[in-house]
Amino acid sequence: MDMQHATQGGDLVDHRLTPIRYGISTALPQDNAVARSLMRYGEWMEQELDLLGSFVQEGETVLEFGGEFGAHALWLSRAVGERGSVHIAEPHRLNLQRACANLALNGITNAYTHAAWLGEQGGSIELLPQGGEVQQMRSISVDSLGLEALHLLKVNIPGSLSSVLAGADETLRQHRPTLYLRLGPAVEQAVQDVRTLKERGYRCWSHLPYLYNPDNYNGQEENMFPGWVHQNLVAVPVESRLQFERLREV
Repeated sequence: MDMQHATQGGDLVDHRLTPIRYGISTALPQDNAVARSLMRYGEWMEQELDLLGSFVQEGETVLEFGGEFGAHALWLSRAVGERGSVHIAEPHRLNLQRACANLALNGITNAYTHAAWLGEQGGSIELLPQGGEVQQMRSISVDSLGLEALHLLKVNIPGSLSSVLAGADETLRQHRPTLYLRLGPAVEQAVQDVRTLKERGYRCWSHLPYLYNPDNYNGQEENMFPGWVHQNLVAVPVESRLQFERLREV
């Protein structure tokens, strides 16, 4: 699907729309794994959604930290339906703009975006350069969102769990959501994250989704991510009946 080209600052701008598994996406810069996967395969981390699809239900509320161009929000919005809602907190300005554009292009009306880092309420955080600029982004807490319900907290930014939990005491106490997160590369931090969740009354299972899905939407056989796998964790309250028999409990 093509739209007209225009010039901006003398440069040619490509306004193509790309079909992906759960709708359409704006043309994305090929500067990270998410963008490359969406452009080549028409999807991103489909094995994560395979797991989430086993327990996310219609009418639920989801909070996602790290928008990733709305790649998973498009699926989540369908999964929870009109009676549910999806909140996306994205600290990087350009990523947030892409996510908002894709949500709008696909007519998503049950998603809400927040330009913020999830941590303790107030103040700001300095983010690593993106697009040649250092960004100062406000920090808000999960609790400050005042969500009437929360069934799933999905943390896409590796190593950020401690920051997210620093402002989520009341929400976790009141709503007891399931958590799905990407662990950081440091073993010590991953061990600490598991310990912290267990101290808060959660059971944890390891999930190792590959970046490449052989059954990808575009039918591409070439694997751009050979051997690439995310070390993820799914955590549920100890009082929940939800279990994952095919995963290893940690």
